[in-house]
Amino acid sequence: EQIGKSDICTFLCKLDQTQEVVNRIVEDFSHIDILVNNAGITRDTLLMRMTEDQWDAVITVNLKSVFNFTKCVQTIMLKQRSGSIVNISSVVGVSGNAGQSNYAASKAGIIGFTKSVAREIGARNIRCNAIAPGFILTDMTEKLPEELRKAWIEQIPLKRGGTPEDVANTALYLASDLSSYVSGQVINVCSSVSLGIICVR
Repeated sequence: EQIGKSDICTFLCKLDQTQEVVNRIVEDFSHIDILVNNAGITRDTLLMRMTEDQWDAVITVNLKSVFNFTKCVQTIMLKQRSGSIVNISSVVGVSGNAGQSNYAASKAGIIGFTKSVAREIGARNIRCNAIAPGFILTDMTEKLPEELRKAWIEQIPLKRGGTPEDVANTALYLASDLSSYVSGQVINVCSSVSLGIICVR
């Protein structure tokens, strides 16, 4: 639904621009109750072929953007003494995956970041959790080779990929008062799948 305010666009990896976005939101709405960090890219290849640019791009977008927005938004939430932060990680950040060392490092970093932030700001009634999706049917996974997507789905007990709605429903739970006693946790949305045997070449 439309919220009646203008759209805001920013370069996620610049802290000063992130602060400008947060300031604008507070000007328009006076408070921030929920932050969902969901920016993510892939630059998949084996480590021996990976360039420094491929490494830096993934770490910058996937991990630094989480730092930027959490750092800026937590100031508002600390004043409010309330808030919920939801970071989108990945099961690859838990198990690793050949051909995705940059992506796995960024998503594992989000998990460590989430648990640390939860300890830092929990006393102010602010919760911080992570979601670790498995194989989700998105534009990003649609670009994967057909044989790779089939191999992934074959591992999944439910024999289907997850949907963005599956992840969104988990985010809604973590953002709501239904999870008021849940913080510092990583919820896997993955139908018990382990991606460790799939290799991206």
